[in-house]
Amino acid sequence: MGGGWVIEIDIQSFFDELDKGTLRGMLDERVRDGVIRKLIDKWLTAGVVENGQLLRPEKGTPQGGVISPLLANIYLHVVLDRWFDQEVKPRLQGRGELIRFADDAVMVFANERDACRVMAVLPKRLARFGLRLHPEKTKLLSFRPRTPQIDGEKDGRSFDFLGFTHYWARNRRGYWVVKQKTASGRLQRSLDAVKAYCRTFRHRPVWEQHRALSLILKGHYGYFGRAGNHAALARLHAHTRLIWVKWLGRRSQRARMSWIKAGAILSRFPLPRPRTAWSGGVT
Repeated sequence: MGGGWVIEIDIQSFFDELDKGTLRGMLDERVRDGVIRKLIDKWLTAGVVENGQLLRPEKGTPQGGVISPLLANIYLHVVLDRWFDQEVKPRLQGRGELIRFADDAVMVFANERDACRVMAVLPKRLARFGLRLHPEKTKLLSFRPRTPQIDGEKDGRSFDFLGFTHYWARNRRGYWVVKQKTASGRLQRSLDAVKAYCRTFRHRPVWEQHRALSLILKGHYGYFGRAGNHAALARLHAHTRLIWVKWLGRRSQRARMSWIKAGAILSRFPLPRPRTAWSGGVT
């Protein structure tokens, strides 16, 4: 589109507010196998344990259950996907697209008037299915390339989606393109996971800690290793090294680890370096 307007959709407490009766009606359209339906009903009525008491909420899906994302896709396929394709798109003056993964979704429009109209009816659409938009996290924003000569800004606005911050920047040829970098919240979440592991398992053998930290980093690189995101990956790599050395130094109360010894450990057990995907391979 070369820029447009974006609706960031955040459904408040989606997995807690999902209406089970409505979901069962949606399943009736597609799933006729009685064994599978009975299994799904068992998941929906399994309940949760809070403070030693078994609760069976009338709404929502199992917290942390492997079936929850699948049920979310079925539910929101009717609530958003089908509605957008059959009712919204035919009424648009310009181009519009919906991108959704489970309960995370954004709508992109080329025409500002189209975006405002959809933003106005979106809460009513969700209310029909017992859902609510988060009042602070759901917003409509302009997402267009901006030049300092026109708007006095270096970059256009950005938005977060699926762990990435999407923003406008110039490529090496000087053209405006949309780039992605790790969202600050996701980067901090990975660092918190590293801190928690190093603090809890600091007395484990060094080789075992190295293997676990390597898996954490490789998993992060595998998802966030996008072209142009090397700086965020390098920041995670550098902070992980520092955190690991810090907690290795606290294995004993007698003396702190010297940087010479820390360097020797990092040389023998090097953490995997950042890898970003490019067309034709990985660098």
